Amino acid sequence: MAANSEVEGGAASAAGRRDPAVRAAVEQGLVGGGEEAQPLVCLLDVAGIRASAAALTGAFAAALAPGTPVLHAFAVKAAPLVPVLRLLADAGLGCEVASPGELALARAAGVPADRTVLDSPAKTPAELREALALGIAVNADNPQELARLDGLVGRAATPPAAPIGVRINPQTGAGAIDALSTATATSKFGIALRDPGARAWLVRAYLDRPWLTRLHIHSGSQGVPLALIAEGVRELHALAEEINAAAGRRQVDTLDIGGGLPVNFASDEETPTFARYVAALREAAPALFDGSYGLVTEFGRSLLAKHGLVLARVEYTKTSGSRQIALTHAGVQVATRTAYAPAAWPVRILPYDAKGAPKTGDPVVQDIAGPACFAGDLLATARELPRLAPGDLIGVPDTGAYFFTAHYGYNSLPRPAVHGFTVGPQGQVRFALARPAQSVEAIVAEAGGAHGDALL
Repeated sequence: MAANSEVEGGAASAAGRRDPAVRAAVEQGLVGGGEEAQPLVCLLDVAGIRASAAALTGAFAAALAPGTPVLHAFAVKAAPLVPVLRLLADAGLGCEVASPGELALARAAGVPADRTVLDSPAKTPAELREALALGIAVNADNPQELARLDGLVGRAATPPAAPIGVRINPQTGAGAIDALSTATATSKFGIALRDPGARAWLVRAYLDRPWLTRLHIHSGSQGVPLALIAEGVRELHALAEEINAAAGRRQVDTLDIGGGLPVNFASDEETPTFARYVAALREAAPALFDGSYGLVTEFGRSLLAKHGLVLARVEYTKTSGSRQIALTHAGVQVATRTAYAPAAWPVRILPYDAKGAPKTGDPVVQDIAGPACFAGDLLATARELPRLAPGDLIGVPDTGAYFFTAHYGYNSLPRPAVHGFTVGPQGQVRFALARPAQSVEAIVAEAGGAHGDALL
């Protein structure tokens, strides 16, 4: 998936690349009604991913003082696929990991330790030891973890090569989705900055530990407005200034400002942009960009969401009561949040005919249902679309992060294949397999198939 002339000379927009990719996926047998075709496939737009990475790095480069160290670490949880991490590394990004599995993926993608950040509210001693040994940056979540690090760092002959910081919760408030709001008064993440005595405790903790050189925050996510994200970053910068003043030196040298830029799921427009995000930060905390501190970001959804597409075959159509229902192969296993919280995670449905051409016709109110055996397995309810028929396809855009990349094994439904695609200057589409479809044999093996008699 390296950069090439096809990526640079492809169609001008993500929407312009999407329809040729759908048509080519059918023509090349990746999805559809043929004997060898899968009923479900997922696509990633390589040029779109590269464009998002360039927009991120460019927005910060344009605002930062020359020479300011900056690491853009992709949040692996958003798309835990080794080829994706490798593509982003090739575009200049590192990785933010939150588990041994995510760290293993980052290492498999060839991401260096000094471009990796470990965040998690429940790190084990083994995880901490490994990170310190490898030189991976660590953000401690709480006082007990900091005490655990005291023991690990105190036994070291020399100060750790791994940068170490502390995550704070600025307690600035919730966004529109409670489950994704990480800066509430009672958030499980970080040290609550506005709790009685917490700020003074934090300053003292840094003065007692010269090896604490970073501060971390992540107060944004889907549903959180830019102003609230920027307020949290302003609080982080102010705390760093307070610690450094108390220390009488520049002890805190790097601010990890997290990610959490919201994504527009209502249309193809990519908004808010990284440039707008940087503008909001410059307004709230202009000194953040003067070169006094190195910066780390941890974006995930905003880099990948707009560049993923689920394609599923309509297997059957029916009427229940007065409602038209299209039964497809895409449901809770690839769009878990939509199935369980549809009001917070609505998706668009793009209708295609059996040949992969956009379907037209008079709109009919229809439900788009998935294959799982529970009533809530719906991608869309009462949606006006051209009447779908068996063999047609539905496309679900904006699914490149936290959707099909993070499979949910309900009903032991298999993980679908994921293909990256590029569109050349003449409209030619090339696919590259990023993850193969899961076989039935693999499902059995994962479910303890080799230990069938273990409980007898």
